[in-house]
Amino acid sequence: MSAAGTIAIGDLEVDRLGFGAMRITGPGIWGPPADPDGALELLRRVVELGVNFIDTADSYGPHVSEELIAAALAPYEGVTIATKGGLTRSGPDRWESDATPAHLREVLEGSLRRLRVERIDLYQLHRPGPDVPLADSLAVLTEAQRQGRIRNIGISNVTVAELEEALELAPIVSVQNRYSLFDRENQDVLDLCTKRGIAFIPWFPLAAGRAGERTGAIEEVARSHGATVSQIALAWLLATSPVMLPIPGTSRIDHLEENVAAAAIALSADELATLNAAADEAPPVR
Repeated sequence: MSAAGTIAIGDLEVDRLGFGAMRITGPGIWGPPADPDGALELLRRVVELGVNFIDTADSYGPHVSEELIAAALAPYEGVTIATKGGLTRSGPDRWESDATPAHLREVLEGSLRRLRVERIDLYQLHRPGPDVPLADSLAVLTEAQRQGRIRNIGISNVTVAELEEALELAPIVSVQNRYSLFDRENQDVLDLCTKRGIAFIPWFPLAAGRAGERTGAIEEVARSHGATVSQIALAWLLATSPVMLPIPGTSRIDHLEENVAAAAIALSADELATLNAAADEAPPVR
């Protein structure tokens, strides 16, 4: 078990520091990585380090991340795999929304095939469609859950209003929104998740690494722990809410090992207050 403890995601229990598998693809999250064998080695090292929650999406690559995960880790003994559907790709760093029922049915089948599973542990709507009723999108996922092809349902990139609507439509067990020490625009969503006991999976959790260039507070805390700025940013996330499940991603094993070690860092109340004050004063990093 991670030093940060565990968290429930529906009927599953995972350690509170996971791995985001977006960066194991090519530049711009497009195409295969330059070193596919290295990506497989990285994924196996994730599990060796005790990480038991891996997050991906059909749009990472597209398809590349899911295929690499399966090649490295299937049949996933003791590891929870989460994936997402609802975004399409037309090139590097280009993302378009498609949360239509037809698209979601198609990409769900593709994820099941690529991940080599009959049921996906956590399937997340990647983004509500601007022109698609949320009820229509989530109906596909609840139907697949009834059919036994999805174990748990999550949602990503939502407002409080969208999350409240989603909770009326489906048994939502997780939310994945952008959030970090120096980017707390989604604080209201996190607050609702904390109140309802819903796992909150922050993406772009290490934006504070760049914000550290603007303020010395996080660097001072890092020095006192013999840690890096990124490790303190992760430790802060873990201390912020009991439902927090960071998924820092990387394509390098040394960065992976550094991130995992952050789970053992315990910040004092004074350090948390110092970091929060610094974040309040600094411009947000996104």
